[in-house]
Amino acid sequence: MNRASVHKFLVLTLVGIVSAALGCSGSGGGSTTTGGGGGGGSTTANVQAITVNTGPTGNYVDGAFTSVMVCAPGSATNCQTIDGILVDTGSSGLRIISSVLSISLTQQTAGGAPIVECLPFLDGVTWGPVQTADVTLAGEVAKSLPIQVIGTSSFSSVPSSCSSMGVPEDTVASFGANGVLGVGNFAQDCGGGCTQSGANNPGLYYTCSGQSCVVTTESLSSQVQNPVVLFPADNNGVLIDLPAVTGAETSVSGSLIFGIGTQSDNALGSATVYALDTSFGNFNTTFNNVSYPDEAFLDTGSNGLYFPASNVAALVPCTDNTFWYCPTTTQNLSATNQAFSGGATGSINFVVGNADTLTATVSNAAVNGLAGPNTGAFDWGLPFFFGRKVFTAIEGANTPAGAGPYVAY
Repeated sequence: MNRASVHKFLVLTLVGIVSAALGCSGSGGGSTTTGGGGGGGSTTANVQAITVNTGPTGNYVDGAFTSVMVCAPGSATNCQTIDGILVDTGSSGLRIISSVLSISLTQQTAGGAPIVECLPFLDGVTWGPVQTADVTLAGEVAKSLPIQVIGTSSFSSVPSSCSSMGVPEDTVASFGANGVLGVGNFAQDCGGGCTQSGANNPGLYYTCSGQSCVVTTESLSSQVQNPVVLFPADNNGVLIDLPAVTGAETSVSGSLIFGIGTQSDNALGSATVYALDTSFGNFNTTFNNVSYPDEAFLDTGSNGLYFPASNVAALVPCTDNTFWYCPTTTQNLSATNQAFSGGATGSINFVVGNADTLTATVSNAAVNGLAGPNTGAFDWGLPFFFGRKVFTAIEGANTPAGAGPYVAY
């Protein structure tokens, strides 16, 4: 499948793509759901284990998975731990496939009518009700967190205004994961646009009467939230720490660390800070003498590096799948990143390998060198994060390097 991450939006931009392959669905039910994704455990209260593996479908490439504990609001016993959750720094909010959720949560309503959300990704849309849960990650708890539950039978009829934005992906097989954990640069998944009436509203939130749903406004506090902002501490951003990968490996383990400069394990140190466009979370990249101003982003939810070939003759699309590049020999390339507002700049060396070779073995889940074509934007997906400590600061949050949004590495 192709998975796209999303920033907070009046306008939805391309910010990611994930695996092109599909497999069998994960399992659900019970107090604990397992679906092949990584997760569980932490060494300190702010460290969440993540694993790059084949995920619930058994053939995911370059997806970082973790687990979450979801409880009915205020309950310490009506809880469920769900793994196979994709970690995504390109979107905001927790979304869970309904078939793997076995506990009842509180339905969000407006004027007595349930709230349902349609969130577009590049390859499709997620459609499902907004419900409230207490969510635990490592030792951090986000209480009364609005989340999206995807594909519930209660709202099986998808409005044409939603389906026109993409094919609904409401199963583990079609979505590629048991859910997605959006820990990006923004506090909500939509922002100010969804608080407005009329033409300025992007049409993500609906009120429903039976199977009839109409677009509605949604306050900032009621929108699906980045769970980090509701933590009592360590709530200004995250750090992704993954080991280096050479070629292809069956799996690698790393950490999702909450907070920036709040504990000894999340200090910025010598990391360079790149300020972002406050509307879309983008910065600038120059590659092969072509500039992509305000069209570059870092995104764990993308399973490769996606960028225009920019007259690099060796970067030819694969014959059987033009989604990827298949150079005959591994290409050693370089680009320059710059903060959106100017200032910080730095060069990045990266490799692009032959995707057919890198993905020939289905068990190869952590792949460095996986890349594909993109038009007019530079998407630094999960391979960028291998061997780097990458910080994602949330909009407006105070950090030792000033207020977010920014990325640093």
